[in-house]
Amino acid sequence: MDLTRRQLMWAGGAFAATTLLTACGGTDAEPAGSASGGTATPRRGGTLRVGALGRAAAITRDPHGSQANESDYLILSLIYDTLTVPGDKPNTEPRLAASWTPSADLRTWRFKLAKGAKFHDGSALTAADVVYSLRRLRGTPAGASRLPGIQAKNITADGDDTVVLVSDYANAELPLLTRLTTFVVPDGTTDKDMAKAPGTGPFKLDWFRGGNARLVRNDGWYGGNVYLDAIEVKIFENPQALANALLAGQIDLASNVGAVAARTAKGRSDIQTVRRPNDMAMPIVMRTADGPFADPKVREALRLAVDRKAMVDQVLSGYGSVANDVLGTGDPAYAKSLPQRTRDLAKARQLLGEVGFDTSRTYELFTTEDISGLAEAATLFATQVREAGVKVKVVKQESATFWDKTWLKGDLYSTYWGTNDSVVFFASKTMVSGSATNEAGWKSTEFDAAYQKAIGTADAAERIKFLQQLQKIEYDSSGYLLWGMADGIDLARPAVHGLPTLPGYGRVQLEKTWLAS
Repeated sequence: MDLTRRQLMWAGGAFAATTLLTACGGTDAEPAGSASGGTATPRRGGTLRVGALGRAAAITRDPHGSQANESDYLILSLIYDTLTVPGDKPNTEPRLAASWTPSADLRTWRFKLAKGAKFHDGSALTAADVVYSLRRLRGTPAGASRLPGIQAKNITADGDDTVVLVSDYANAELPLLTRLTTFVVPDGTTDKDMAKAPGTGPFKLDWFRGGNARLVRNDGWYGGNVYLDAIEVKIFENPQALANALLAGQIDLASNVGAVAARTAKGRSDIQTVRRPNDMAMPIVMRTADGPFADPKVREALRLAVDRKAMVDQVLSGYGSVANDVLGTGDPAYAKSLPQRTRDLAKARQLLGEVGFDTSRTYELFTTEDISGLAEAATLFATQVREAGVKVKVVKQESATFWDKTWLKGDLYSTYWGTNDSVVFFASKTMVSGSATNEAGWKSTEFDAAYQKAIGTADAAERIKFLQQLQKIEYDSSGYLLWGMADGIDLARPAVHGLPTLPGYGRVQLEKTWLAS
């Protein structure tokens, strides 16, 4: 399996949505959350018990490795800092990089490091540490997708406090890309010592046992006050067990628990629900390079055969929103002007007839049960498209088999992404012709040209025009059928305040969370 797929997925986080939401979210029947902290004064102290999803067989301790588990990603994100982090407005904010400056041609970027940043062992952070970490990240099997356009040799230090990144091409969005798993470890840390490598983050590791961990406050954190004394992370293999632990008082926060658990807790005054719209995309991928879905009219027919509202209502229990086949729904430049696709079975049948699509054959749709609702969405999709004359059989695969055998190769399969505040992110990772993680095998010279124009334009207003063009091409002919966006959902006890409300990577930034006495 490509080592970055799951990192990109969970790091969904690294590209969190741009809209800061209130914690109450949802319907009036849901108790108001305290994610924003309200007007109360934050209190220092206490241990936050967090439950997060993960499987024992997939545990990793390497910050540059494959984080298949939400629990691992949460732990690593609290221990290690990235260069930049998601924000509200703008959607990229400083972290280890206090500031950044591009050259006139947008190819050379100078990142000035935060003053006072130290590793948990007391040693000062230097540019050499960042260079070593980014080069190691770039050297992973899919490093070109992790740091698009940045070769390892073009990551250098200028003194102790400045890191220089030189892109192969003009890239106005480069700082945004450094939010994704650019975790920094000390220069020279070996692979065998990576699990014990100190970070610079707001919490430092006390102990780690079988996927569970205790983290204690880093009193010397350069980023400001950290309120909690400690965070204890407990791993759970399924959302229901995670929700049950919260309802039983065994944990204080069920992280990213999903719609089914939200339904379970609905109406309980002792549980607060935090909803994060635009958190998780669960598109159907149709292979465009070859096979039965290579004709754009066939892909258009399938898009028209789907009842999107029914998908959101039934699969997501209403904890989501209808989407329009363009990924990056939280981007300020998201093309809201594109006509919303609605179900049109007659038009779908017409298009299939025009190209002579074989409706006597049964087509396999591969999926996994990695996240709640993924397999259910595939099943409902198969039911819906049958009304247009397309017979689909859903094949559920074990996770490792799916990512090894189906992802990037299958004719028809489901996937999921937690990174939705950037159209450019998806363009660079999953749609430009040269991407190592081009899920549909889609190659469009028109799309590639629009992408290069967008990222190579310094003027923000002008760049938006190119981004609109980019999305129109994707909407018309890509291999994605994005029917809806799932809300990210946290459930918490009433004493928990200051929970993050940004999706994706933003949801694991718990340094400002606090507990009422």
